[in-house]
This record gives sequence, structure tokens and C-alpha cells, in this order.
Amino acid sequence: MATADKAAAAVPVDQLSYTEASRELDGIVDFFEQREVDVDVLVTRLERATALIDELDKRLRQTRAQVEELVPRLESLAAETTTGSSTGGRGDDDDE
Repeated sequence: MATADKAAAAVPVDQLSYTEASRELDGIVDFFEQREVDVDVLVTRLERATALIDELDKRLRQTRAQVEELVPRLESLAAETTTGSSTGGRGDDDDE
């Protein structure tokens, strides 16, 4: 395995940024698209690719769940703001 491969594989996938993990996965895909694949690193790269895919998928699922939770809250706040502005948005300050 090349020195860059060893350095990349030494970093646990959960410590990589999404972009770093995605780039590393792209590099592994490029490796497999070569005409001749080095059998000595085949399994190692497949294992790393699998770990990267699992981590990227996990992050996407977590992000989707967060978005699905936050969007209704944002819509609710927007509706409250719209409702509040139609009444002048002043609340108890009308007594002045």
C-alpha cells in the first residue's frame, strides 16, 4: 500500500469530514477503475470503501432526520411571525 493510502487508512472514518471521506472514496473507486488492480491491496481498499460508505450513509440519514425535525419548527416560527405581523406585532405595547 502506498504511503498516502496508509496515512488515509490510519484516520478513522468517523474523524474525517464528509468531504474528506467522499474524496477518499472517490480515490478508491478510481483505483478499482484501473485496468489492473493490485491484488495485495484489493481487500484492504474494499474494507475501507465499505467503512466510508457506511459512515457517509449514517451522516446522510442523521442529517435528513435533523432537517425533517427542524423544517416544521421553522415553518411554525414563520407562521407565528406572519400572524404576529398582521396584528402589528406589538402585543401589550398598544397601551402606550
